[in-house]
Amino acid sequence: MNQITLTFPDKSTRSYSAGVTPLEVAQSIGPRLASDTVVARINGTLTDLAIPINQDTEITFYTGDTPEGHEILLHSAAHLLAQAVKQLFPKAKVAIGPAIENRFYYDFDIDGTFSEKDLRRIEEKMRELAKADHEVSRIELSREAAIAEFRAQDETYKVEIIEELPEDEKITAYRQAEFIDLCRGPHVSSTGKIKYFKLLESSGAYWRGDERNKMLQRIYGTAFSSKKQLKDYLHFLEEAKKRDHRKLGKELSIFTFDDEVGPGLPLWLPNGAIIIEELEQLAKEKERAAGYVRVRTPHLTKGVLYEKSGHLEHYQDDMYPAMDVDGTKYYVKPMNCPHHHKIFAAEQRSYRDMPIRLAEYGTCYRYEKSGQLFGLMRVRSMQMNDAHIYCTMEQFADEFLAVCQLHLEYFEIFGIEKYEMRLSLHNKEGLGEKYVNEPELWVKTEAIVRQALDDGGINYVEIPGEAAFYGPKIDVQVWSAIGKEFTLGTNQVDFAIPQRFGLTYTNQDGVAETPLCIHRAPLSTHERFIGFLIEHYGGDFPLWLAPIQVAVLPVSEKVNTYARQVKNQLLSANIRVQLNDRPDKIGAKIRNAETSRINVMLIVGAREAENETVSVRRRFQGDLGQQSLADLINQLKNEIKQRSLTSGI
Repeated sequence: MNQITLTFPDKSTRSYSAGVTPLEVAQSIGPRLASDTVVARINGTLTDLAIPINQDTEITFYTGDTPEGHEILLHSAAHLLAQAVKQLFPKAKVAIGPAIENRFYYDFDIDGTFSEKDLRRIEEKMRELAKADHEVSRIELSREAAIAEFRAQDETYKVEIIEELPEDEKITAYRQAEFIDLCRGPHVSSTGKIKYFKLLESSGAYWRGDERNKMLQRIYGTAFSSKKQLKDYLHFLEEAKKRDHRKLGKELSIFTFDDEVGPGLPLWLPNGAIIIEELEQLAKEKERAAGYVRVRTPHLTKGVLYEKSGHLEHYQDDMYPAMDVDGTKYYVKPMNCPHHHKIFAAEQRSYRDMPIRLAEYGTCYRYEKSGQLFGLMRVRSMQMNDAHIYCTMEQFADEFLAVCQLHLEYFEIFGIEKYEMRLSLHNKEGLGEKYVNEPELWVKTEAIVRQALDDGGINYVEIPGEAAFYGPKIDVQVWSAIGKEFTLGTNQVDFAIPQRFGLTYTNQDGVAETPLCIHRAPLSTHERFIGFLIEHYGGDFPLWLAPIQVAVLPVSEKVNTYARQVKNQLLSANIRVQLNDRPDKIGAKIRNAETSRINVMLIVGAREAENETVSVRRRFQGDLGQQSLADLINQLKNEIKQRSLTSGI
């Protein structure tokens, strides 16, 4: 039999007979590796452990605690879930079951819904199937055979998926015992590899996220390679549940949704409006200092503008339908950039004017599918911390880096300690279709962006194939205080659309040139950023951002007059204050203020009234004793001005 040579990550090599499988290779190295490995990479492609290897190649093994292996473990657990559901609910139809970050889900078409008791039964059945250690095998099918297989099982959703695949698509399925599921794979080699898992919850979900389709029942679960990892993640989920912005947003009266207004269209309550005003004030201060000028644009425009910008070609599915006005199509705006381009074009521009930085908290509207809406994180109406910088090629690196450094300033202000900037690049295969067909400009611009990031010491990773159609971009990932990941701001290069709009400036030689454009939104949208902040702080906002900064709590009605004087002095100092003069006991008033996450509580009784002082109590610090009101006001004003971090993160 022919011999082949396998090269391992440490560059060592071993010879094997052709046809050897990755599992057999792992077993030859050691039983522990074979037991822990869930997937292999052969010549750059993740592969099942049972696939025969017939040529010289590089090979890498991944255990379940690696990112690659964990994703395979999650996806395989989704199949185990589907197998369990089919055994317990034979009439259930299976839809899709992907792995998502640290979790998996599977959608089912059943009569009714899954109860908590059902989830416990399903989880127990999964443990039974895992313990049985069924082999998981890959099957290749022709298009006709695949349709026949799943049609015979009455799996209509699988048939629909297959019929939409390209004619030349290779179709694969995976079998474990009696259960067969359509999937590209790879998967674990047997169900016994899936040991530590937990079903989390069930909910409704429209087929393919479209509210026009049937409502299915979705079951979420998680899986890990060790009991400790599972325990730690379940603890994280408990903490995240306490900080869920949807829950806290309601409890703290920050925002609400209403069916008669429409899904994905948040209504900001007074407390939320205060947070918005503070964020806008911060942005205006930072942008004014950085040389931005503010503009305002309408909420809708003629369709011809979006034809020119390319939004109707590349983005129309995410836009609201056109409205007919006197025979002309108008759209509500999904982006501010076309309007800003028109503002740039409204005047003659010289190299002496450059760079020009136009900023706006512009309201945009995007038609997110109902199944994808999620609290403030995925909405249909949003106010974006938008700006567009028009600059020369010589100015570009400095301008791009300045935007990245503005992100870092915001991270410090909000106490964001972990972040990652993801540099999204193009790939050559997408030129002319997914990306603007300017190969030399792509290479040049990406090199400048990379150099600017390196020069600025910015923490970043490169992600090929994820660029915007008009240029490379930075997507900013941040982690909250408990380690939950969020996608927030963006910093995008645009070397195509300014030319499409005919934007020019006159250079030093009197010749018209097209500027580069940087699209940036460091504070994301009010919706997404406030949703993040609610979870990051757990509702305990720092003093400067808190909707109610101080609560005045009189111990009895006898000192209400003095309490009102205290309130008025705080108001005069532009400190947001709430007076609780209800006839409750002081302990109840303190508990109420604590529940409302009020940062500073001022307790006033007869002694405080006589001495013109207040007894100060602060969240996370406790009782701080008596203090003169004047001194306290000065301290609070300074803390607010400095935007100090005094939350519970």
